Amino acid sequence: MNQLIVNPMTLSAISEPAFSESKRPVVAIIGGGVSGAATAFHLAQASQSPIPEIIVFEPRDGLGRGLAYDTAEPAHRINVPAARMSLLTDEPNHFLRWIEEQAATSGDADALRPDGNLFPRRSVFGDYVNAMLQPLVAGGIVLHRRSAVAHLLRQGQRWCLIGDDGTQTLADIVVIATSHPPPVAPGQLQALLKDHPRFVPDPTKAGALDAIRPSDRVLVVGNGLTSADVIASLALKGHKGPITAISRRGLRSRGHAPCPQEPTGDFLTNPAFTARALLKNIRSTIRQAASDGLTWHGVIDQVRAQGQALWQVLPLVERQRIVRHLRPYWDVHRFRVAPQVETALDEAIAEGRLDILAGSIAASHVENDTVHCTLHLRRSHETVEKIYDAVVVTTGPGHGGILASQPFLAELSESGYLELDPTGLGLSCTRNSEAIGPTAGVSPSLLIAGPLARGTFGELMGLPQVTEHAAFVAAVVAGRLQAQAPKAVQNRL
Repeated sequence: MNQLIVNPMTLSAISEPAFSESKRPVVAIIGGGVSGAATAFHLAQASQSPIPEIIVFEPRDGLGRGLAYDTAEPAHRINVPAARMSLLTDEPNHFLRWIEEQAATSGDADALRPDGNLFPRRSVFGDYVNAMLQPLVAGGIVLHRRSAVAHLLRQGQRWCLIGDDGTQTLADIVVIATSHPPPVAPGQLQALLKDHPRFVPDPTKAGALDAIRPSDRVLVVGNGLTSADVIASLALKGHKGPITAISRRGLRSRGHAPCPQEPTGDFLTNPAFTARALLKNIRSTIRQAASDGLTWHGVIDQVRAQGQALWQVLPLVERQRIVRHLRPYWDVHRFRVAPQVETALDEAIAEGRLDILAGSIAASHVENDTVHCTLHLRRSHETVEKIYDAVVVTTGPGHGGILASQPFLAELSESGYLELDPTGLGLSCTRNSEAIGPTAGVSPSLLIAGPLARGTFGELMGLPQVTEHAAFVAAVVAGRLQAQAPKAVQNRL
């Protein structure tokens, strides 16, 4: 391992990576979820010289689970069939074959749906990615550093990573593959309920819902995939109390097509250059699909497949319009709930236990551990008074707080190496995924992998796009190492 004690306050201007004379080049990957693990995996597979030392900073015991797949909740399932999830971009059925070989869904009779599709629990996919990485870890090709990165500083021509355990590591290239910050409660709700025994600001944490009692009246703030997971998880735990799920537009995440459909339409031959024109094309194609006896699912799948190319054609102002006005509608159609979760939602609605509202929380106060809320309904002057015993926040990632979410990101921002993407979806980066900062400009040795690069690449929240982007970033890194190799040899002579 490449280690050196440095002064963490020493900063210097960025330059192209330079390798030490006696060590292999070091590539540090911050974050060992799917994005970071997939980047390490594909970089390790690349045929290159010099062979880099790959270090993944991830506090969890395994690699590949991250926030999304590090869950023991039995109601949490992958949102697309297993046959369409894979770490290998050229073998889409690889995960499915691994499940069969490992009998990974043994004992989970509900995983296999009547249509033959397999929707295992999310933890199974995390186990799969971790299993793919472990031979590389055991062989010393990938080093799993079980710590978080507290500081990331420029040290001469290299980067100094300081872990929260105090260890210091020098790297030639750094890949930031961390996840979005947790959801943010609206208005004064966070301050009002921070000490409440049944306030759940981040339901992705293990055991987050344990304090909610079976008969509690629950307010779920948000209506996306996490909201659906929360409602399904509560049902599986035997919760029978009433639930209100409220979001600005009251849009519920949709389910999968009733029967398999191929992607439909073509949005690239004559691409739209405005958000309005793109929406018009999508609606027209959906109407055509309906006349052919198909649903909207195949059309949205085609938009997703062509999404990165479509996104990069659009001017910035049009991307911003999409984020501001159309993103909620895209999210509920693009990110579909697993059939098991959809069934739980349908049953809760049919039984009168779940009420989905479009609106906002106008006011709230606490009396004897009960939360009194005034709900303002959308497009109406009407308000509704409600009383709850528990509140769960599922508003989605707090995009605006990315730079403040971790100390090393805040430091990189302060030193001019990072800034938010103007769309508000992640960190600013080039089409080679190189970080862009307000004073440092483009940093060739600092790359962004995964959803934090979404502002530049558009569709980067689900598989296979995440693994495809990880493979792309790995190829960029490998190419950079290859280009620098002659210079490194010369330095050694």
